[in-house]
Amino acid sequence: MEELLDRVNFRIKLAGEELAIAVVQDYRTQEVLMVAFMNREALAKTLATRKMTYYSTSRRKLWVKGETSGNFQVVKEVRLDCDGDALLFKVEQRGAACHEGYYSCFHRVLREGEWVTQGERMFDPEKVYGGRR
Repeated sequence: MEELLDRVNFRIKLAGEELAIAVVQDYRTQEVLMVAFMNREALAKTLATRKMTYYSTSRRKLWVKGETSGNFQVVKEVRLDCDGDALLFKVEQRGAACHEGYYSCFHRVLREGEWVTQGERMFDPEKVYGGRR
C-alpha cells in the first residue's frame, strides 16, 4: 500500500495539509460527479475500504462520502494522471453526489450567459443535513 501512496504527488498545500485532486466520475455513464481533495490518509482509507473518503479543507478532517446522507460512492477504478497530483475515481454512485441534492455537483449549465440548473433534486438537503454541510 505504501508504494501505491508514494506514487501520488500531494503537492497542493491547503489548510495545513498536502493534498491531491480527486475527480469522481460515474463508472457507467462517465458523468463527472464531483471534484474534491484527498490527503494521504484519505487515499489510504479509500483504497482500503473502496468507499470514497476525502479531506475537507473547511472542516479540516476526513469525511466518507455518504456518512451523513447515505449516498455512498463505491470505487470501481482508480487512475493517476501523468504528474501524479490528480486522481480519477470511477465509482458506483448510490444516490446523489451533490450536497445540494443533485446527482452531480455539476448541475449548473451556462446557457446564453446564465447559469441554468439541469436535473431534478434527488433529496432535500435541509432534511438530510439540517444546518450542517
